[in-house]
Amino acid sequence: MDPFGLFCTGALLACGLYWFVCLLGPAEQKGKRAVDLSGGSISAEKVQDNYKQYWSFFRQPKEIETAEKVPDFVDTFYNLVTDIYEWGWGQSFHFSPSIRGKSHRDATRLHEEMAVDLIEVKPGDRVLDVGCGVGGPMRAIAAHSRANVVGITINEYQVNRARLHNKKAGLDSLCEVVCGNFLEMPFKDNTFDGAYSIEATCHAPKLEEVYAEVFRVLKPGSLYVSYEWVTTDSYRGDNPEHVEVIQGIERGDALPGLRNYKDIAEVAKKVGFEVVKEKDLAKPPALPWWTRLKMGRIAYWRNHILVTVLASIGIAPKGTVDVHEMLFKTADYLTRGGDSGIFSPMHMILLRKPQVPPTQS
Repeated sequence: MDPFGLFCTGALLACGLYWFVCLLGPAEQKGKRAVDLSGGSISAEKVQDNYKQYWSFFRQPKEIETAEKVPDFVDTFYNLVTDIYEWGWGQSFHFSPSIRGKSHRDATRLHEEMAVDLIEVKPGDRVLDVGCGVGGPMRAIAAHSRANVVGITINEYQVNRARLHNKKAGLDSLCEVVCGNFLEMPFKDNTFDGAYSIEATCHAPKLEEVYAEVFRVLKPGSLYVSYEWVTTDSYRGDNPEHVEVIQGIERGDALPGLRNYKDIAEVAKKVGFEVVKEKDLAKPPALPWWTRLKMGRIAYWRNHILVTVLASIGIAPKGTVDVHEMLFKTADYLTRGGDSGIFSPMHMILLRKPQVPPTQS
């Protein structure tokens, strides 16, 4: 090959490598890049150890039943997966029904906007995001409603990411992020005009504890909507394949245990809520929410090669490959749960905190 041809070939390879490593896969504009993958608040040299500790949690079933252990367990999980979620999925860590003719991003935004429309808040109202992650839903909801949204997440790394994104989006005047446990929220009673949680309360060891906290901080008469992860009426506990799928979802998503859809309303009533509406948003005529997981399999292998290369040369922490592989396996369990109809990540329940009874004269 002549020198010019060799130069062109080298330049093409260099550009291709730069695109593959530095530009490929940012989940959203100004989002995460592959070279920025980390273990969140965990130092790079401890990512692999923390991954092993995460899995050891499931080898001790009694630990899952110990509520005080769960927050640290969930915090570790989100340190391990937050960057990978942002890079490969986006800033909204949840599912949404597919909408014919709409992109995944648009379908996600509409799913989020529906949550705030259901709770009927007005511009200037104070709204609580229970388990806000890096704030994708918060920003969509604030932009749509012009309400003041306060998000809470247990993971400090997510707090910092959310604040960064809020500022970049020009929504930091409407969006506030607090680091805390949604089982013991640092807010006064009767503080918020509305609240929502999007696929977040599944991490609570006992649903009544988080529902009771939301009830406490809501103003009387205010609405709360939650999209819950549940097993459906198609799930059979005596079916080994069903059990395998649900346990795979639990292990891969830091869940103390999935609940049956029938339990959600009973828990809500137990803490004092009135049930306004309940509906599984994953059921037809909604289009399957799991098609996005199926369509992403080629991207997974492409990204897995990249993560492996970056980890082998020391750019990504050791253990990142294991975490990425875990998430791919979990995606398969989620797809099987959706295909079989035994699992839904969007069982919607709309609740109202009753008005304070009138005082007796």
